[in-house]
Amino acid sequence: MSELEQLTQLCERLGAPPGQAAAMAAQLLKRAEQIAATRGGTREAALKRLLDLVVQGHAGKVPDEFAPPPPDPV
Repeated sequence: MSELEQLTQLCERLGAPPGQAAAMAAQLLKRAEQIAATRGGTREAALKRLLDLVVQGHAGKVPDEFAPPPPDPV
């Protein structure tokens, strides 16, 4: 089973319809390659980070780096 097929199955298990899951999997692979090329590091590390974000998002958790700033005190 290819990496794309594995990621597609993961996206489907997270609730995406088959067509959307395939598109999501392809975009995850493409973005991991972009991150590795521009920021250094390995493609695998970039893909792991992206998958962590996907799973956290599915669970409804906002990662700390994406959380809104606290409101200003009045």
